[in-house]
Amino acid sequence: MSEQDVLVKEAIAHWAPRFTTNGVAVADFNNVTASVMKWADWSDAWVAAGSVHEQLGREAIEQERFLSAGNHLSTAAVYYHFGKFVFVDYPDKMKHAHELAVQCLNDALPYLRPSGERITIEYKGFPMPGILRKPVGAVRPAVVIMISGLDSTKEELRSTEQLFLDRGMATFSIDGPGQGESEYALPIEAEWENVGTAIVDWIETRDDLDADRIGVWGVSLGGYYAPRIVTGEHRIKACAALAGPYDWGQVWDGLAELTRRTFTFRAHKDSQEEAHEYGRSLSLEGRTGDIRCPMMVIFGAKDRLIPPDGAERLAAETGAYLLMLPDGNHGCMNVAAKHRNKTADWMSAQLLGS
Repeated sequence: MSEQDVLVKEAIAHWAPRFTTNGVAVADFNNVTASVMKWADWSDAWVAAGSVHEQLGREAIEQERFLSAGNHLSTAAVYYHFGKFVFVDYPDKMKHAHELAVQCLNDALPYLRPSGERITIEYKGFPMPGILRKPVGAVRPAVVIMISGLDSTKEELRSTEQLFLDRGMATFSIDGPGQGESEYALPIEAEWENVGTAIVDWIETRDDLDADRIGVWGVSLGGYYAPRIVTGEHRIKACAALAGPYDWGQVWDGLAELTRRTFTFRAHKDSQEEAHEYGRSLSLEGRTGDIRCPMMVIFGAKDRLIPPDGAERLAAETGAYLLMLPDGNHGCMNVAAKHRNKTADWMSAQLLGS
């Protein structure tokens, strides 16, 4: 029997709980990952698994079973996304899986509960796509900006969005520079306070959102972007940072090989050496004193990608509420019950007072 190559093993070891927490059925995860021996076959296997859920969604639309259609198509989007997420060595296959993910989520939006609206915000001359969802019956709700990490996108955030939606807050999940649909035109950048300003300016144009009650949540590299936003964009009233680095350049040598390759690709650099040097700009050094809003920092003490000392430093410099989970992995997906609802409750207290 063939043995899995090192990159397949790396992907499974680092991210397995994330898949199942964010919408992949355990049986599907086990079947797909057991079938892949070579990294080159990873995307094809996930696209095949996603196509099963997509077909169920298309059949449900034809039969006017619209709730089922939304569930099936949004699930297919997650499976396709995981065929794309760090598959940068094969850009054509990666983009194919990505296009399938985007299409399935777009088609699911009218049938989600609550439904979603596709939005684009111009940034540096290019559109940044996002998904707005509002609690049913809400009038000018508070809104939480949702920021993915290096290899996640808006297509992966349904289960996290629901935590805030259930508490009466709207969600806006966006693909910013170096992420998802934006990654092809806009490389990764450090200055997310500028991205945040573009988002908040857009929120202020909406009469169905309360621009005086905006929060931001970010995971992994998004856990750097979120606090970086509030160093310069002070209209945001609360910030939650999950599993983010304090300084990306300092953690580079301990990153997984797939993560370094992915950063290099999405930073639009030609080599890992160039990417490492560029990554040094992604730092909160000298900027945390400009953070004015309440912060929550969530981190896993057993994170294999990013050491916990950066989270401890961020919390110490900002007076943030630090939730350090002793058994947590990267993103704390293996202990999701210990932080996801707490984070949503904390954000509700900041934006809604309850």
